[in-house]
Amino acid sequence: MKLHQSFDMVTGMLHGIVGLGMSLAVTFLVVDLLFPGTTNIVNNVAAMVNSFIGHGLVGMIALLVFISLYRDK
Repeated sequence: MKLHQSFDMVTGMLHGIVGLGMSLAVTFLVVDLLFPGTTNIVNNVAAMVNSFIGHGLVGMIALLVFISLYRDK
């Protein structure tokens, strides 16, 4: 029983950290759109998407898995 509670606690903490990271990413994205070049997150996101797409079908499947994992959150 304690092991299950430990996993739940760790999962909850990770969920909070990922949520904070996503909130910061959206905030930086808005700041970079309002003041271009301040955070450079737009270029980083574009580079990440291009790296997925640049690997053909495998990259596209990885991108879809990444998106599905994000949606399940």
